[in-house]
Amino acid sequence: MEKAQPFNGFPKPAVIFFRELARHNEKKWFEAHKSEYEEQVLAPARDFILALGEKLRTIAPGLVADPRVNRSLFRIYRDARFSKDKSPYKTHLGIWMWEGPRPRMENSGFYFQLEPPEIYVGTGMYRFPDDLLPAFREDAVHPVHGLALADAVKAVQKAGFEVGGLKYKRVPRGLDAEHPNAELLKHDGLYAGAGLKLPPELHTAKFVDTCFKIYRRLLPLHQWLTAFVERNL
Repeated sequence: MEKAQPFNGFPKPAVIFFRELARHNEKKWFEAHKSEYEEQVLAPARDFILALGEKLRTIAPGLVADPRVNRSLFRIYRDARFSKDKSPYKTHLGIWMWEGPRPRMENSGFYFQLEPPEIYVGTGMYRFPDDLLPAFREDAVHPVHGLALADAVKAVQKAGFEVGGLKYKRVPRGLDAEHPNAELLKHDGLYAGAGLKLPPELHTAKFVDTCFKIYRRLLPLHQWLTAFVERNL
């Protein structure tokens, strides 16, 4: 396990880097500024993952916060093979810390994104694995699990977060369109979060606490989803 280094905030050059990358999204520019990316973005991001992960384990004991690329750190390189947008690089920093027994993207977790002029902080499952979608639909209408799900969704909405994951315009055929949770039956994923303007704390050690307080308000949805995954192993 990598030892945590003190996290002192994301330096201002990290914000500048992404603003400039958005203007010069090409290999030549990125290669010329790769050392800035590694020193001003990746290095503090690793410290942030370790520091925030340690704090999040107080509310999510099984959390994985692994500061390696393709673990908690998303690659900056875009897969443009099937996209009309052929830009080679993502213009944001993406971080994912998850809790659960399945592969990393098949569990609920805590997501962070830095994309000037905003950050995004969220939790949940962006898309249910194919084998879990039928189970989610069953749990959504279950007399106990469905009620707990509705309560969790209401809790994060009341806290001011936007709920996402809606896929279908209508309840899929064969499902109960009259059920109180019918709207959730239109989902193929379930997550909640908020986009926020860059806070002053971003550049200080206090940013860990800023994010932790947000994630704690999102906890009801994360807890329901982690229990759901455990029930359906």
